[in-house]
Amino acid sequence: MLKRDVIQNLKDAGCDSSTIDEFFKLGDVKSQECVLKLLSKHKAALLKDLHDNQRKIDCLDYLIFDIKQNGLKNYE
Repeated sequence: MLKRDVIQNLKDAGCDSSTIDEFFKLGDVKSQECVLKLLSKHKAALLKDLHDNQRKIDCLDYLIFDIKQNGLKNYE
């Protein structure tokens, strides 16, 4: 894969410029294990955000369901 393709892939994955810089620094001086650890850390952060947002969506879904079933009278 070309360097520009890797950069684009990292950007598409939501990596900021410091993470991208670190990716290439680690790749130049450290092991594959360090690079994979960096990517796994970013993935874990994305998953946490995903789960946090899913919980918020679930709360809204419950409120929407309740309003459809019972109207707004419960919220006065």
